[in-house]
Amino acid sequence: MDKTEQLRQQLAILAEGFRQRLDTELPALEQSIRALSTSEDIAPDALQPIREQLHKLAGAAGTFGYPALGAYARELELKVRELTEQQQCDSQSLHALLSGIDELARLRRSETQEAPVAPPAPADARIDRARCIHVLEHDVPFAKRLCHTLESFGYQVVLHAQASELRQALARNLPDALILDMSAETESSELLEQLQQVQTKRASPLPLLLISDNDDFEFQLSAVRAGAQGLFGRPVDLAKLEDRLERCFNSLQSEPFRIMLVDDDETLAQRYQAVLNNAAMRVEIVSDPRRLLEQMDAFMPDVILMDINMPDYSGPELAQMIRLDDNWLRVPVVYLSAETDVTRQKNALLKAGDDFITKPISDNALVNAVYSRAQRARLLSQALARDSLTGLLKHADIKEQVEIELERACRTHRPVSIAMIDIDHFKSVNDQHGHAVGDNVIRALANLLRQRLRKIDRLGRYGGEEFVAVLPDCHAADAKRILDEIRVAFNELLFSGSNGLFRCSFSAGISACQAPLWEASEQLESADAKLYMAKSHGRNCIIAAADRGDAI
Repeated sequence: MDKTEQLRQQLAILAEGFRQRLDTELPALEQSIRALSTSEDIAPDALQPIREQLHKLAGAAGTFGYPALGAYARELELKVRELTEQQQCDSQSLHALLSGIDELARLRRSETQEAPVAPPAPADARIDRARCIHVLEHDVPFAKRLCHTLESFGYQVVLHAQASELRQALARNLPDALILDMSAETESSELLEQLQQVQTKRASPLPLLLISDNDDFEFQLSAVRAGAQGLFGRPVDLAKLEDRLERCFNSLQSEPFRIMLVDDDETLAQRYQAVLNNAAMRVEIVSDPRRLLEQMDAFMPDVILMDINMPDYSGPELAQMIRLDDNWLRVPVVYLSAETDVTRQKNALLKAGDDFITKPISDNALVNAVYSRAQRARLLSQALARDSLTGLLKHADIKEQVEIELERACRTHRPVSIAMIDIDHFKSVNDQHGHAVGDNVIRALANLLRQRLRKIDRLGRYGGEEFVAVLPDCHAADAKRILDEIRVAFNELLFSGSNGLFRCSFSAGISACQAPLWEASEQLESADAKLYMAKSHGRNCIIAAADRGDAI
């Protein structure tokens, strides 16, 4: 059974549960109102439970296929709110409410509940194998250098000398990305038209980088329509080309968005959870608002979806509690409520919210709304926490990751290695070739480390040309072996400078928190000391905690 069919069945079960809920709650509402009608003295807040129940129905009914019932429940809710605010509830008002409940029951019987329609599930673009890059390049010497560079970064490269070969390959199977030489005028337009047709059939764009000196508007327009995400003139700066390729893949390979849902309507929350899960998002439901902050610390949400009206707590009150902690200022709070009064919506937003989504909302509209907000929030968070040049964690954030992983290692008695990495003679690179070329070298090493290390490893730019890598569940000897492979690959990269092509190297020091002692203190300083030792041994080497100062 595929994911779409599983979701259909899950939504059908939830819809049946809602129908049974209507058959229970509507008679209960009627009984509550009749009980009030027999009371001689009605307290001002006696109608509040009825109003809360009508608010739930107004928000959920349309989602489960009863839009008219939901709209009428909203009208009744507004009437009850007015009676509560005026503190006037006479027999005539209660009789009108009873008639309203009868109308809800009629709508329940007469309205046909629509079959739930599952929104399309996006394709999971994340892969663990080496990515395959097809290259079309007519310049043989440059083609060899391009392929060598890409292979050093861990890509699998298939080289084509003619456009006809590439077309045949594309007809058989699509690669993960394309790098195409567009210098042949007779081939470029036809090839771009073919790629445009390929892109229109894909859920996510196939990364496409073009090499051409053509700055004609029509050519660049055709390139964009074909899905080009980079255009490079000759001589091609391979470090910049690889960096752009890395960015293309990063946009496809982000971790699932984490959505926290705070709603007292359990059935509706479960439906939203099922729909968003099907759209490759992770959703956690907060059923007890008193545990909201605790669950946020554990779940680290990208977006919080919150109802406005809940028993004992209001959405704006909870949002204001969240905003008391500066660490959560970046997380958008989106109110998801049946509240339609514009003034009340505005007041809720002014207190602590960021946006407002009105219930009911269709499944596809929910996915699109939440996805767009989560994407913007993730981009903003990354912009704040990550270095603008390399995309790696900033100094303070990587130090925090060091502390987190060291604490985890001491608690679980699992090893963790900390590596300090520094580009050798980097000042001379800036002096001889300029800071722009130096930035290319820094980006290249950052991308190489990101490509070769695991997803669970943490990387940060410690400052200048210095990096920190945190490798959980990794002994010092294994960390040294991995970084040495990266060191060799970095040595083979060629960079374009003002005086021609040149190579760079790096040195690294590794400390470890591992058996028989799990001592976490000063591990970063220890790695820095090992790095200094590697520099004193002539650079272009790695010294780990178990070493006695013998460079490789």
